[in-house]
Amino acid sequence: MALRHRVREIAEAKGFSRTKLSYRSEVSYKVINSLWNNPNRVINTDVLYRIAQALGVHVADLLEEVPDEDTKV
Repeated sequence: MALRHRVREIAEAKGFSRTKLSYRSEVSYKVINSLWNNPNRVINTDVLYRIAQALGVHVADLLEEVPDEDTKV
């Protein structure tokens, strides 16, 4: 199993733009934009924690298990 980040969908559901999330989480816009466009990107746990805090959710809410691509039938 692999992990996928749900940053974009949770942020959009809460009315956060990339700019607002970057500002509130104190994470660079470049990193937020990268996560927005690539939910499978590797991310530092500290960054994930700051994003979760800014969005008012638990870190676990930002993660979703997905099947590995090489095991799909």
